[in-house]
Amino acid sequence: MTRLGDLERAVMDVLWDVVPGTSDGVTVREVADALDGRELAYTTVMTVLDRLAGKGMVQREREGRAWRYRPAASREAHIAQLMLDALDLGGSRDAALVRFARSVTGTEAEVLRAALGSEAGLSGPGTTGSEAGLSGPGTTGSEAGLTDRVDPPAGRRPADEAAER
Repeated sequence: MTRLGDLERAVMDVLWDVVPGTSDGVTVREVADALDGRELAYTTVMTVLDRLAGKGMVQREREGRAWRYRPAASREAHIAQLMLDALDLGGSRDAALVRFARSVTGTEAEVLRAALGSEAGLSGPGTTGSEAGLSGPGTTGSEAGLTDRVDPPAGRRPADEAAER
């Protein structure tokens, strides 16, 4: 997954925060207006959105002479992919995961346990996928029509991951 520059991240934040799931998206002008405190030319915002579309970060649909933009995936799915990409930077994935697991708070550890239990079909008593921050009925990501799915890193298949467990 491509890392985003400062302006790209600011534009994505607008899309993630402003575009409801039932929306057809927003125009370049609406994004430019939402970027408070930045004196950006219309064409600058248009170029950033075009580049984000090229990177697969946004979806766009023609409406008359203009484009309407919306995020291709939820903020959470993007962050999860960044974390997976960081694990692929080299060294031992296992060691990095252990170090990460030891650095999270107790609450964050519970969320991870619930997510892993849900993934394995072993969710704990009273824990639901939405409480664990997973997509499903009642979650904003699902309602928004955004995907929280994170594909395995290139060259890895879910079967490979199951064999490693």
